[in-house]
Amino acid sequence: MKPSSGKVHRRLHLLPYLLALPIILYEGIFIVSPILQGIYGSFTRIDLGSGKPQIWVGLANYARMFADDLFWQALKNTLTISAMVIIVALVAALATALLFNRPFRFRAGARALMMIPWAFPEVPVVMIFIWILSPQFGVANVVARLIPGVTQNPMWLQDSNLAIGSVVLISAWKAFPFYSLVILAALQSVSQELYDAAKVDGANVFQLFRNITLPGILPTIEVLLVLAVIFSFKGFALIFLLTGGGPNYATETVILRIYNAAFRFYDYSYAAAMGVAGFVISLVIAIGFIIMQARRARELA
Repeated sequence: MKPSSGKVHRRLHLLPYLLALPIILYEGIFIVSPILQGIYGSFTRIDLGSGKPQIWVGLANYARMFADDLFWQALKNTLTISAMVIIVALVAALATALLFNRPFRFRAGARALMMIPWAFPEVPVVMIFIWILSPQFGVANVVARLIPGVTQNPMWLQDSNLAIGSVVLISAWKAFPFYSLVILAALQSVSQELYDAAKVDGANVFQLFRNITLPGILPTIEVLLVLAVIFSFKGFALIFLLTGGGPNYATETVILRIYNAAFRFYDYSYAAAMGVAGFVISLVIAIGFIIMQARRARELA
């Protein structure tokens, strides 16, 4: 006996929900649930190993966070390092994308080589750069000694200012190939007919870039900008392995501050409060991007 058309219709109607159910369960168990537990934990005092239950303390952890100079230093370091990494990485990504968008011999091999920094795991990358930046026998000292006025090997990871610059350059070197690949895909979606028409009208290279290339890839750059900010807030392994947040907290970011509070000092409730603060900052950035995109869509409509 064949099923009625109504039953078949109901089954087809439920099919999308059944297909989405595993994703919803995964998100709920492994993402939403830990977030909610972290938010709840930020309002309590957690003494793991003591056998005591969590004690509700209200906003005490947040009051402590707002009075903590090291937290504000970590937030300042995060914003400074993030801004510098984003600028360096996106500029390098845009330059390489424009270069690789032009036809030349061995272009495919050059693109593959460009992706190596992004493809390498962070641990061997850090090990290589620690050797390069060693104040005793590092290769970077050879270049530094060529600069007039430099008579001693720089302490690349031990001096506060040099450590920040080293972290920024290494982080940008690691991240820019991904951004370059995305920008390259956006460049290839810009119509060649627009360039041909502009060249007929006598437009130079700068005018082509300003009036055709940049508007065509601007939405992609905006998305990458938001992703870069979020990635910078989440970045942990590279800075932790390079400097551990030192020297003298000069490179300690919010995520490193959270790690130290939770796993060095076992102050889990305070770490949860700082984690919620970082989550809120990332959420505000994402919401700001959505508002900006919606406003742009209304202007173009």
